[in-house]
Amino acid sequence: MGVERRVQRRRMQPDARRAEILGVARGLFGARGYAAVSLTDIAAGAGVARALVSHYFGSKRLLYLEVVRQMMVVPAAVSASLPPTTAGERVSICVDRWLDVVERNQDMWLSAIGLEALGNDPEIDRIMLEADEIATDRILEAAMMTGVTEGREKLRAMIRAHGGMLKAASREWLVRGTLGRADMHVMLTRTVLHLVHTVFPALRDD
Repeated sequence: MGVERRVQRRRMQPDARRAEILGVARGLFGARGYAAVSLTDIAAGAGVARALVSHYFGSKRLLYLEVVRQMMVVPAAVSASLPPTTAGERVSICVDRWLDVVERNQDMWLSAIGLEALGNDPEIDRIMLEADEIATDRILEAAMMTGVTEGREKLRAMIRAHGGMLKAASREWLVRGTLGRADMHVMLTRTVLHLVHTVFPALRDD
């Protein structure tokens, strides 16, 4: 069986292999932290040679940065194929999909948002800034607000600020246990809708 599995792994396409290595790295970094994980550990978890991990990602640091980026950047799938219904329904779907992603990778998510709080790492800071902008794009797409031009920068600033609340709320959910997943869904959906439908028009009028 072991031989068959190794043969199957050799036949994987490069993108699939890379994704598998990332998945193993995400789990190990989330569970143990950066310092306690080696490329050898990741290679063993993925069932590949250490040299292959280095081939795809270079160094442990570069692999870690890619894991953080993958964790923090809201996947395109979160806002993909949304039904042409109301903004409320579309945002609700996106929030539910995002909660799925965080729930599956909660250790790495908490580790990544902890890095943001520490600061002092330009590469991590760049990833976080990129992630904020992409998350803003996803939310505005779901809320059917991508065509807004007047007050656009204020609108985007509000959504980025909402992202800070989202991260704090995720700690209440995953660490303190004071909020459940259903609570998170209601809070995040309704605050986004309140921002775009009530707060933003008030700011724009001012």
